[in-house]
Amino acid sequence: MPTLAETQARFVAALRNRDTAPLPLVLGRDGEIPALRFDVYRNNVHVSLVNAIAAAYPTVERLVGPDFFRGMARVFVGEALPQTPVLLDYGAGFPAFIERFSPASTLPYLADVARIDWAWHRAYHAAEGQSLTPRDLSAVPAEHLGGARFTLHPSVQALASPWPSLSIWRTNRHDDEVRSVNLRAGGEETLVSRPGHEVGVWHLPNGGSRFLHRLLAGETLSDAAGATGAEFDLVTTLQTLLTSGAIAHYRF
Repeated sequence: MPTLAETQARFVAALRNRDTAPLPLVLGRDGEIPALRFDVYRNNVHVSLVNAIAAAYPTVERLVGPDFFRGMARVFVGEALPQTPVLLDYGAGFPAFIERFSPASTLPYLADVARIDWAWHRAYHAAEGQSLTPRDLSAVPAEHLGGARFTLHPSVQALASPWPSLSIWRTNRHDDEVRSVNLRAGGEETLVSRPGHEVGVWHLPNGGSRFLHRLLAGETLSDAAGATGAEFDLVTTLQTLLTSGAIAHYRF
């Protein structure tokens, strides 16, 4: 008699691969394994997971077209079934999968566009939180600001790409007619936040994502800025953080 873990593992294997026989425990009234009905069940599972990927990555789908996207998503689903019962969490590994999916190799920026899609998805479903205003931060004496440590809004994410991925993402996400983007324009950094009811996506100055990750690690404003580089535009970055509602609290 197989253990529960063995039974579950075999059931998952049968869902993943049509060549794997369903469990003997899955029997029809005639005592035979209902392979055709199990195929229908398997297909329904895969279709629902492909639909979940499409819902989380609409910009990627528009970029490559629905047929290519669904084919790519089916391969991903075949390799990576959900690890939790929460379907909203499914698909985090899709950008990394795109990087090694050879049919997509002609679009080297596609994985980074997918990362912005996933950041938007995560921000949309993130917990609520308060945001500081410029007036709130102006209450801190300038000579003390460098020693402040910041807590960011739960929805905040920062990404860096060697490609103009934000420009590509924006036109494919929002424009009726997709604009041409110069791939030689250089890399872009992106901030995603949802301080209210709508997700916002902002451009960050060079080094901004590294700066935010250092703030998230608990570094002071001064230390995080200093470690980012001499050419880092701290003023513009802080303005973007306040405009986007990315800062929740500060402490000393």
